[in-house]
Amino acid sequence: MTPAYMDTDIRGGEYLPVAESFYSLQGEGCNVGKAAYFIRLGGCDVHCPWCDSKSTWDAGKHTLHSVSDIVSEAKQTPAVNIVITGGEPLLYPLGILCRELKAQGFNIFLETSGTHQLSGEFDWICLSPKKHRPPLPEVLRQADELKVIVSTPEDIRWGEYLKGNVSERCALLMQPEWNRRDSAVADIVTYIKAHPEWKLSLQTHKLLNIP
Repeated sequence: MTPAYMDTDIRGGEYLPVAESFYSLQGEGCNVGKAAYFIRLGGCDVHCPWCDSKSTWDAGKHTLHSVSDIVSEAKQTPAVNIVITGGEPLLYPLGILCRELKAQGFNIFLETSGTHQLSGEFDWICLSPKKHRPPLPEVLRQADELKVIVSTPEDIRWGEYLKGNVSERCALLMQPEWNRRDSAVADIVTYIKAHPEWKLSLQTHKLLNIP
């Protein structure tokens, strides 16, 4: 392992800056409740003000791990599902990581803001877009799940706009921003009752203190 700030070539995707990795339950979205091994990559250029993973933003603070080591650690758990998250994981080419995880029989779930081109093979793509850094059209088209974080009614209107750019098979979810959840939940519930193609997503890992 090498510090991420060292002159090690990660452009090919053989090494990736890992902020943390752990085995737990998926706490939100369509795959909520499923056991999964989380690979949280360091580095983000979206910088949401309410982000609960701000420690990941600076990739240089995180150690580079080889793909072989990442996969080996995942294999030490009973996991059948892998969640690749961040930060923003699509800052890096993920083809090698996905190929090696697939070779071991893992299901791979991606969590992304959609600001960079897709790379790698995924069983599920959760797109959580942000207004100040809109997602690429290609990511919108390939998303399996559109998870809109709602702080104000404006976020709901933006989510409705994005709905017209995803595929018919894409699941539509609205999730309250944690720090404004009381007011946001009321707005979301009212909206979903009038637009039942949407579903409510909650951060159950925070509600239940799941590590």
